[in-house]
Amino acid sequence: MTRRHLQIVVCAAGPAADVTQLITTATQQSWTTTVTATPSALDFIDAEAIERLTGYPVRSTYRSSDRTHRSLPAADALIIAPATYNSVNKIALGIADNYALTAVAELIGRQVPTVVVPFVNAALAARAPFQRAVADLRDERVRVFLGTDDGWEPHPPGSGSSRQRAFPWAAALHAATRMASGVPASSTDQG
Repeated sequence: MTRRHLQIVVCAAGPAADVTQLITTATQQSWTTTVTATPSALDFIDAEAIERLTGYPVRSTYRSSDRTHRSLPAADALIIAPATYNSVNKIALGIADNYALTAVAELIGRQVPTVVVPFVNAALAARAPFQRAVADLRDERVRVFLGTDDGWEPHPPGSGSSRQRAFPWAAALHAATRMASGVPASSTDQG
């Protein structure tokens, strides 16, 4: 089987600490992986553990250090998870004010199969700007995991930590794999 490359972007939310679950599962399914983190997400992840698993440093800035690979492998799929309220809104508007969001904007523009898994509370998800952002991303053929059909609902305010373990890493990977294979990933496709 030909190895494909999965670009993972993590944002500053509780489930980011568990991104190694996604990396491990993707690797077992013959994906290579790299992780890009928003600046705030660096406080949520174990960059050294991620680097050991992927073989690549976690990127979060435009400037490369001497030990950072200057360029990343070409992405066959992109998963943005967990995606915060702020990041979902910025991505939909095309705001690229950090390295991670610039990479996302470019990959979506290149039509790389993209899956977004928001981790937001119900009060934020109810806001019109967020609802428009989700609709706009879906109009661009970005697969957004959100709603009853996806089995992934916003959590009540203040209860995010209790939802962290249920984060749908495997479902996101399944959708990205199908999309990278040319099969549309619908909201009812849970693997």
